[in-house]
Amino acid sequence: MALVIKRKKDENLNNYLARVFKVIKQSGILLEAKKRKFYIPPQNERSKKNSALYRLRKKEEIEWKKKEGLI
Repeated sequence: MALVIKRKKDENLNNYLARVFKVIKQSGILLEAKKRKFYIPPQNERSKKNSALYRLRKKEEIEWKKKEGLI
């Protein structure tokens, strides 16, 4: 999708750039570009389960250390 934004007659450069950035932000182009740049592929079921188990083990370990007074 191409956006054509022309500078108005006798328009200040700062005002023009502000208008351009506002149009880009409203159109969602910037958001889409960020999503594509930082795309993370979905995890498979096995890795989801492993990460959930890891979080549970770490949480239990932290609770145990707090109970023992190590933290």
